[in-house]
Amino acid sequence: MTTAYVLINCDLGSKDDVFSQLKSIREIETQGVFGAYDIITKIKAPNSEIIKNLIISKIRVIARIRSTLTLLGNENEQ
Repeated sequence: MTTAYVLINCDLGSKDDVFSQLKSIREIETQGVFGAYDIITKIKAPNSEIIKNLIISKIRVIARIRSTLTLLGNENEQ
């Protein structure tokens, strides 16, 4: 199982709308944060290719997301 965290920046004033759209994606966990990023999502999947496709097809297409930064866990560390 591979885990990734996606840090998300939204356009000013759009955090609540983006957050609610992310909450409707059943494959991810979503939480609002304070600081340099607006929202963080956690994705668990069998491999990194599935994570990549999920980010591209379901997260990055949401309007008013300005940028994302993906932190991919190392599958070999315990």
